[in-house]
Amino acid sequence: MKTKFIFITGGVVSSLGKGIIAASLAKLLQARGLRVTIQKFDPYINIDPGTLNPYEHGECYVTEDGAETDLDLGHYERFLGVYTSKANNVTTGKIYHTVITREREGAYLGKTVQIIPHITDEIKRRMLLLGQSGEYDVVLTEIGGTVGDMESQPFIEAVRQLQWELPEDSCMSIHLTLVPYLAAAKEIKTKPTQHSVQMLQQAGVKPDIIICRSEHPLSEDLRRKIALFCNVRPGHVIESLDAWSIYQVPLNMHREHLDELVVRKLAIENFDQPRT
Repeated sequence: MKTKFIFITGGVVSSLGKGIIAASLAKLLQARGLRVTIQKFDPYINIDPGTLNPYEHGECYVTEDGAETDLDLGHYERFLGVYTSKANNVTTGKIYHTVITREREGAYLGKTVQIIPHITDEIKRRMLLLGQSGEYDVVLTEIGGTVGDMESQPFIEAVRQLQWELPEDSCMSIHLTLVPYLAAAKEIKTKPTQHSVQMLQQAGVKPDIIICRSEHPLSEDLRRKIALFCNVRPGHVIESLDAWSIYQVPLNMHREHLDELVVRKLAIENFDQPRT
């Protein structure tokens, strides 16, 4: 089976739990017998988070090969029970460092080095790198930050290009947004999600699944409303309620049929049910 690629983006606000959602989906796919890995692309210009203030950015997670990486890689390892490496965490700083080093070496043969195609080509190369090893059936890529951030634009553009370059059944996009509850109005508001998805679509990326982080359950009417204005099927709008433990999230996502939707979209055969 050719490697499948899943891209996970976020909108509205940061810290919604893209890393936990990515790890949860990966665990569900792993439970179906698939070989899965996850990688994190961070938009900051630091080469790695080793020099970042942990109070501002969170803990620095050190992988088996000694790489200083984003804390989400710790979630990946704990959920999947497999090691990650320096290839699983890429920053804007690493991308630009690689491209500028190549330019200094004359690798571009005097061409004008630009964000498109040179930066986006390097991003795409790194996104596909783990899938080329033959070790994985599915590679999940979490894009740090939120849609609309200036620093995230090259990563979103790379995803847009890959959606056209990869076979239709080898690539999909999942968007995580906030559906807030306004106590004064006693209502759940879908407008932030609508705006977030519109910004993603304006960048050329159409999400296949929308995951809505919420404090309260979403009614069927709200799901249909989000589906209508965000141009997805009603069954592809999934709620992600606040959980008492991060290890409850995979169970919640399974009840929402997230892994089933992914298997169908990516035309993954013979992995219809979780293996026990």
